[in-house]
Amino acid sequence: MKRLLFKTVLFALVTIFAIGYGVSKTYAASNTIKVGVVYSMTGPVASFGQSAWQGLQVAKEIMPTALGKKIDLILVDDQGDKVQAANAVNKLIYDNKVDVIIGPLISGNVMSATPIVEKAKIPLITPTGTNPLLTEGKNFISRACFIDPFQGKVAAIYAVKDLHAKTAALVIDSAQDYSVGLAKFFEENFKKLGGRIVAKTFIQTGESNFSAQIASLKPANPQIIYMPCYYQEIALFARQAREFGLKQPILAGDGAAEAALIKVGGAAVNGLTFTTGFAPEAIKTPLGKKFEQAYQAKYHKLPDNFAALSADAYFMLVNAIDRAKSDNPIKINTALRATKNFQGVTGNITLVKGDAIKPAVIEKVENGKFVYVTTINP
Repeated sequence: MKRLLFKTVLFALVTIFAIGYGVSKTYAASNTIKVGVVYSMTGPVASFGQSAWQGLQVAKEIMPTALGKKIDLILVDDQGDKVQAANAVNKLIYDNKVDVIIGPLISGNVMSATPIVEKAKIPLITPTGTNPLLTEGKNFISRACFIDPFQGKVAAIYAVKDLHAKTAALVIDSAQDYSVGLAKFFEENFKKLGGRIVAKTFIQTGESNFSAQIASLKPANPQIIYMPCYYQEIALFARQAREFGLKQPILAGDGAAEAALIKVGGAAVNGLTFTTGFAPEAIKTPLGKKFEQAYQAKYHKLPDNFAALSADAYFMLVNAIDRAKSDNPIKINTALRATKNFQGVTGNITLVKGDAIKPAVIEKVENGKFVYVTTINP
């Protein structure tokens, strides 16, 4: 009976300590740092998650420890779904007791996770969530990628100056915060540069027949089509658009930066250009070159945008833990959001209120391959 009473009191004391600490620790010392990972390993953007996970594993092989402690990656699949993303974050925080979270990858899923990590005071860094609302007024959300106001501006400038477009049509995925937001920023900047939006049409994630949307665009005869959607829908839309006689150049955002775009789209995506955060040809930092070599040795291919940004999120986190000299989540978060001039895989990264100030890259599909076009600095 005394032993039972002792255990009960001890459990209560440990629980009180954990709550005061911020839910991530239930004991005073550990030889590991627990990093939760929320990636879309299945579902409509599974290629994003699979590439990001490959990049993360290579990054961990390069830097396996922080503060002399082993880093333990705990992966949970959010299936590309907002509800599943929230469930995954809850599980990692309250069941797995993680110190920090990498992911989710897409903006809508990050938004669903935000209230949970803000309440628990657990730092979260998204490799590729670009919507500006993710960090607005938040204290525990950071990102390794640029934000959509910058990406939209870069795309608009490229459309006017390089594609010589004066009119554009927008194809927007109304189910994705990323698509809606990026279309808005492109439209604002395109108009400022003298362009006109002559048509808008909307799709839904998972849709495969775009005949109605294509028919609505044909009478407007835009000079370009701006489609800030994800690779699967872009590829299918491009194939059907070409079949129905729409020959205009298609310009997209970083949601197109996945090899599956070419696999699904085939010849129809030749000539497609897109803004993104990474191109192997643009690597300039020692860490970037080291990562590329290790990635190629492990997977026998070049890393893509999602692999590289996933690695940068991890490297930034390790750097923050070492600078914080602590695995306390609040101290890690403070150090992470103070990141300045970090020489990552994707270039020089400085965080301002959680947002990454960094270059953008433009790539083009040529003969079934992604070809580097140019780098645009902020």
